[in-house]
Amino acid sequence: MNSQQGNVTQFTGKAVPIYGDDIDTDRIVPARFLKEVTFEKMGEYLFRDSRFDESNQPKTHPLNEIRFIDASIMIVNRNFGCGSSREHAPQSIKRAGFKALIGESFSEIFRSNCTALGVPIVTGTAAQIREFQQIVERDPKIIFIIDLAAQQILIENRTIPIQIAPTVRESFLTGMWDIVGLLNQNKNHVMKVERALDY
Repeated sequence: MNSQQGNVTQFTGKAVPIYGDDIDTDRIVPARFLKEVTFEKMGEYLFRDSRFDESNQPKTHPLNEIRFIDASIMIVNRNFGCGSSREHAPQSIKRAGFKALIGESFSEIFRSNCTALGVPIVTGTAAQIREFQQIVERDPKIIFIIDLAAQQILIENRTIPIQIAPTVRESFLTGMWDIVGLLNQNKNHVMKVERALDY
């Protein structure tokens, strides 16, 4: 799981390719799992119907492959996370151990939900994403370094520029993504405001 707090400038890890455009939040976490009272088990439901059949037997899917078992970065295609605004989708991604996503494009709400959980979304061109997916297919042990400050990815001794929404970049560089952490750091001020309220 992603356990960073405060300001973050880099994410490092192995990657797994997830193929397909327009992968919506219902595919990421099927609707029947939304009845869970907490998010604790959401990592178990990640791409559940894409990964397992009705008899709970594994299907062919990158997340079922041993070679990608240590991956902490997803490389996805166009319009990932579209559909409903359910927070369960980014919760499942984080709780399954993923620290960041690289893709061609993402749903705006999905990106915001991921940011609030400390999972950054960065984008590249369709050609760049295809190349990244091909690289990890050839060598799943390859390490990606996502540099949010420099807006680039370091891989195979190459530096490749990527895009990250200015507000998302700023929130990680300043630590503003970590709302709980900010509240704890400013506990005295929070309590002072609370005492001044009329209700």
